[in-house]
Amino acid sequence: MTTPDTRPAATTAPRTALVTGAGRGIGRGLALGLVRAGWDVALVGRTRAHLDAVAEEARAARPGAQVVVEVVDVVDREAVVAAVARVEEALGGIGLLVNNAGVIERAEVDLVADDVEDVWRVIETNVRGPLLLAHAVLPAMLERGSGHVVNINSGSGHRPSPVYTGYGISKGALARLTTMLDAQYADRGVTVLDVAPGVVVTDMTQAMPLHDDRTEWTPVEATVELVDAFGSGRLDALRGRFVRAGTDTPESLAALADRIVAADARTLRLAPYGQDDPVA
Repeated sequence: MTTPDTRPAATTAPRTALVTGAGRGIGRGLALGLVRAGWDVALVGRTRAHLDAVAEEARAARPGAQVVVEVVDVVDREAVVAAVARVEEALGGIGLLVNNAGVIERAEVDLVADDVEDVWRVIETNVRGPLLLAHAVLPAMLERGSGHVVNINSGSGHRPSPVYTGYGISKGALARLTTMLDAQYADRGVTVLDVAPGVVVTDMTQAMPLHDDRTEWTPVEATVELVDAFGSGRLDALRGRFVRAGTDTPESLAALADRIVAADARTLRLAPYGQDDPVA
């Protein structure tokens, strides 16, 4: 006897996006870029003055766009749940979640020389925030049978570094969150992608000694293109994987999608030493 399919029939996700850390830096660029691409947006962050300024820019960029402001600390569970509920009501649902809010250590040093409490602050913000937002947003997406989540990640999650221990740990954990959500919900219509923005000019990157001599920066528009393409469903074949703005484009990824999937590439996994590796 065949078990009936009780999953909700998939519907088209609304062209609405919730962007965390939207008051400054990459989040601001993403929010404005998505508005220009036809998305209605919810701007989430901790500083109202910054969010209100971005909201004003967004409304000027596309008159008639729905722009919602929510002042919330992404590590505060109750505040996140309440904010998501208000955004869903205001926008008629959330089609795309962009987990952008993130921080980095105050000092560019190794673990022993660092303040372990500051290291933990970075891990908590960069992991708990996306976890709470995903937990709050997913139920409505699953009920609708469609939705996209973009986690703004970094190559630091895959490559060891002599400094910024907490940042590297947090981005590695975020990559695993992406693969977990993909494994749990892709067959129910919700897809997730890690997007690394490259090195964008922001207050954070300009304060990092690591970039003192940098002359080439990644334009935030390159990240907007990838997020818009994924949120619009054009890169769903690469769900659960990692892409990088400034290196990857929607066009190059679409052309390489079959090859990437066949090689099980661009995802967080244990690399075996051979087919006979017992722990692979």
